[in-house]
Amino acid sequence: MRRLLIAAAALVLLVGCSTPPEPQRAPAGESPFVYVKNTDIITEWDPSRSYSNEIIAFQNVYETLTFWNPVTRKSAPRLATSWRSSADGRTWTFSLRPNVTFHTGRPLDAEAVKSSVERTMRARTGASYIWDAVSSIRVEGPLTVTFALKYPVPLDLVASAGYAAYIYDTKAAPDLAKWFREGRDAGSGPYTVARWDKGKEDELTLKAYDGYWGGWRRPHYNTIRYRAVPDTERAYRMLQSGEASFVDRLDPRLFARASAAPGLRTSDRPSFTTAMLLFNTAAGPMKDIRVRKAVQQAIDYRGLVKALKGSVMPASGVVPEGLLGHVPGRVPKQDLAAATRLLQRAGYGPGGRPLRLRLTYGEGEADEEVLVRRLRATLRQLNVTLEARGLPWNAQWEQGKTRGQDIFVMYWWPDYADGYSYFGQVFHSADPPVMNMTYLNDQTLDALLGTIPELTVTDRPAAQRAYEQATARVLDQRAAAALPWVVKARRAYLGGVQGYVDNPAYPDVVFVYDLRPSG
Repeated sequence: MRRLLIAAAALVLLVGCSTPPEPQRAPAGESPFVYVKNTDIITEWDPSRSYSNEIIAFQNVYETLTFWNPVTRKSAPRLATSWRSSADGRTWTFSLRPNVTFHTGRPLDAEAVKSSVERTMRARTGASYIWDAVSSIRVEGPLTVTFALKYPVPLDLVASAGYAAYIYDTKAAPDLAKWFREGRDAGSGPYTVARWDKGKEDELTLKAYDGYWGGWRRPHYNTIRYRAVPDTERAYRMLQSGEASFVDRLDPRLFARASAAPGLRTSDRPSFTTAMLLFNTAAGPMKDIRVRKAVQQAIDYRGLVKALKGSVMPASGVVPEGLLGHVPGRVPKQDLAAATRLLQRAGYGPGGRPLRLRLTYGEGEADEEVLVRRLRATLRQLNVTLEARGLPWNAQWEQGKTRGQDIFVMYWWPDYADGYSYFGQVFHSADPPVMNMTYLNDQTLDALLGTIPELTVTDRPAAQRAYEQATARVLDQRAAAALPWVVKARRAYLGGVQGYVDNPAYPDVVFVYDLRPSG
């Protein structure tokens, strides 16, 4: 795997430094790359608002100025070939790749970069906050664009974000919002939308874009199909039969089978994806912090990691290891005696009033199902009934926005390779809540979080201290959540798929253009 990662890094740098080849027509007639996921694919079509599972498709349709390299852990060229910042970190200038066109046929130039980023900033939703430091954008020439900042941030890293950093054609249609709602794209990536069937299993098909700046000289997949299959057993059978090319996650038993199966390959590496139980701090029985702390103490963290057989790792703090903001030495432990005392003080628990809690989790998420079963059994001993319901992600998210549960279980990954979005999106006050499914409204926490982006550039040790304070505030003082594990990215794919590299900054994304189809 390390050899593959090094090769990928070299390829990124070579592409960034060499003259792009003359585009050739996209390949035709080859078998499609079929990606099977256990949830819906598309939640939002507008790249300025996108903030969900569609990242797996959008990263093949849209491009960003930079790209996070998993080997160097730094930004690498993508649409920008080079960039520089002023000494104070408040001015950033990007030089753009020449001869790039959008799928609409229009050129991708400095004006297009300025227009798309400004439109995303105006959206003020999803991950658009990543541009909050920008005060103005200037076009210095056809292929040169400068960002002036209100305070210093690592804009090369921001520009590599998995959400809200996409550069797109704002002139694709007079009514751009309607254009996107109809399942159309305005990207510059190697693939463009061919068909979208909302709610269907065979939900989305992409086709190769003839005019892609990278060219089509070597073997490539000409089509990508995304299929939503909640049943992991069936997903594995599809992989075995060749009906699927790639499955993004299998339970430990199926992953072990895939690892030993002839004709299949697997990938197993740490990720930046964290499992979260978000507690309703605003309404219902968990408005009582004693109940929230009791649930924290009731979770069998060690038993869950053991039961999931190598597919997850213990979580320590809110931010996973490998990113600024990670706090080591905070791995939680189960304490049923403490949970019992807390519940009894709140009037529940053994000998007290029965307590009923409502939990939602992702339909088809095998690991979350293990969590639910084990937590339900534990809470039953404490006179607590857990009503758990698995929902498709879009339905779960919509219900969560109405505060329709006591515990919201979800996976979270960073918007870009930095710890801020774990706090700024999930625990920062927000109305409507968007991703703050704890409904936490904590002005002290908000003020603390407001200092972190600038400190990340000007004083990283101070930024780390602020993260540690924020971690204690969320998990100890407010008991707003419990984090049982960090996912290990375990993928299974056909042996004929060459060149796959897992990049934790873009969770579950397969950059299909970089693959080589073979026998």
